[in-house]
Amino acid sequence: MPEARPLVRLDREGPDGSVVWLTLDRPERLNALNLDMRDELWSALGLLRDDPTARVAVIRGAGDRAFSAGADITEFGTAPSLIDAREARRQRDVWGLMAALPIPLIAAMHGFAYGAGLELSLYCDLRVASEDARFALPEVSLGYIPSAGGTQTLPRHLGRSDALAMATSGEPIDAAEAFDRGLVHAVVPRAQLEATARAWADRLATLPAAAQRATKRAVLEGLDLPLADGLALERRLAVSVANTTDFTPGGAA
Repeated sequence: MPEARPLVRLDREGPDGSVVWLTLDRPERLNALNLDMRDELWSALGLLRDDPTARVAVIRGAGDRAFSAGADITEFGTAPSLIDAREARRQRDVWGLMAALPIPLIAAMHGFAYGAGLELSLYCDLRVASEDARFALPEVSLGYIPSAGGTQTLPRHLGRSDALAMATSGEPIDAAEAFDRGLVHAVVPRAQLEATARAWADRLATLPAAAQRATKRAVLEGLDLPLADGLALERRLAVSVANTTDFTPGGAA
């Protein structure tokens, strides 16, 4: 049975509502991602993709203990068949949708950020953590592998050795180590976590949208291209942005 209350809350801030907050709201289960939450997250991300007034989004976890402890293991093996489970994931590809969003995403992380919770944050562009945050990909200790993109996204944020150490051992690291390794961009006291994320979001929301989206696309798509092709993509996007921007004093950006 679906849970009665929304498991992903969507709130808008700013004078024009351009800053969107997505709150994983299942604190009694450490914001573990069950099928209902995945579906709601997929719908919320679709709104971000389709709403041109959304300029930046922040993802956070409700409660005191976790950003997200990962996938809800109580649901493992409950699908009618492996084929049904794979088809459901194909139709509602949360991670693919998040990876393709053109707007900046910020993860505001506290407590446990394990498994799919950590993987979710790796699709964000900026990550700020509170001092109590802990990060892990513990799937190997449960007899399976990270399957929300962790084996591919983690090495794109960390060095190869650090990514292998986390993924193959399942051992957690704390916020200070995560910062040292480049997994998060800032570590702040818990009381300052949301204020820091809000300041980042408010700043990003003021920047020219076309240039911001084109820059994000150039970086992410260029990572998987040979350098010459990446530079060609950059040139095409630069021309496209220039053709939509008024550089005269007082002109539209």
